[in-house]
Amino acid sequence: MPGFEVIGAEEQAEIDDVFRRGGVLFRHGFDGIRNGCYKVRDFEAAFAQYMGVPHALAVTSGTAALRVALAALNLQPGDEVITQAFTFVATAEAIIESRLVPVCCEVDDTLNMDPVDLERRITPRTRAVIAVHMLGTPARLREIKAVCERHNVVLIEDAAWGCGGSLDGVRLGTWGRMGTFSFDFAKTMTTGEGGMIVFHERADYERAAAWHDHGHENNPAVPRWEDTRSGSGFNYRMTELQGAVGLAQLRKLDDVVRRQRTNRDAMWRAIADLPGVTPRAVPAESQETADALVFEVPAADVAREVRTRLLAAGSATKILPEAVTWHFAGTWTHMPELVATHGDLAAAFPTTASRLSRCVSLPVIVKMSEDLPARIRAAIAPVLGGK
Repeated sequence: MPGFEVIGAEEQAEIDDVFRRGGVLFRHGFDGIRNGCYKVRDFEAAFAQYMGVPHALAVTSGTAALRVALAALNLQPGDEVITQAFTFVATAEAIIESRLVPVCCEVDDTLNMDPVDLERRITPRTRAVIAVHMLGTPARLREIKAVCERHNVVLIEDAAWGCGGSLDGVRLGTWGRMGTFSFDFAKTMTTGEGGMIVFHERADYERAAAWHDHGHENNPAVPRWEDTRSGSGFNYRMTELQGAVGLAQLRKLDDVVRRQRTNRDAMWRAIADLPGVTPRAVPAESQETADALVFEVPAADVAREVRTRLLAAGSATKILPEAVTWHFAGTWTHMPELVATHGDLAAAFPTTASRLSRCVSLPVIVKMSEDLPARIRAAIAPVLGGK
């Protein structure tokens, strides 16, 4: 968290370039007046190169990225898609909006998808799995991918928090058949709103590109107003202004992630010796985005008191323990489709509920004051019996 801290002259220059070269804000057409300026197209190409994949498609949000990715699979109403019980509500919303059946599994000590519980929940109707890298820590992708391969189901990565991270030297978002990213204003790189999907298979990319643009195939043999189509779709097109900002932000991504890791580590060193503090588990050979510092304390009431002390000291927590209702499927009683799958949601995910209640998440910022780690320690040490 987050790219907005480093917005500056580079983003302004990319936006100015759009207006200097004709001011076309639509990603397609108007070739005669845009003077070769195609920011979204350039952003897609640069992002695909960064990720080491052949295709990338820019869309309006991370939620849209999930919806378009599912549309590219040509799944049928009633097909099941499994995700994890700790994720942002958008992951489940995209499944439901696709007329698919949402199924959630428990999380393990990484606070990401538990591969063992995932396998238990696969049925003959399961068609896809969406694994989420919550708060920048990689899921156990080796095990999750093996489960998907054993059962012949598609793996999609929700890398909304994982942009710039990796596992075994492989970029997060590129382990599965498709990977989705969010560029909202609180993400490690931002276009204000916006998202991206990356693809290994050309056919998936072509279906997704058409679906996100009302079915337009952008056939070069005909003008856009006479374009060919083989199916319908919707409008999730990114604008040229978002693409311009994305180009500048992408060039800063590695530095932002490096600084986040440095600051996260400084925060952890300040509290690591406090009694009862246990770090979140991280798969071996991970490169986290360090969006947050997450640790476990002995009990839920301790976690709440830690939050209270941090707020009093002018600091904050992030999602855990205070905002879990937007990020835990056990509270999503407003989704009848999820209730139909799991019944009493309050009791459906006991392991996840227990883990989350004991966890504290501290936001990591790029421009951190030098005294913040010490202030965090001073705030929470009395709760934990430390000095």
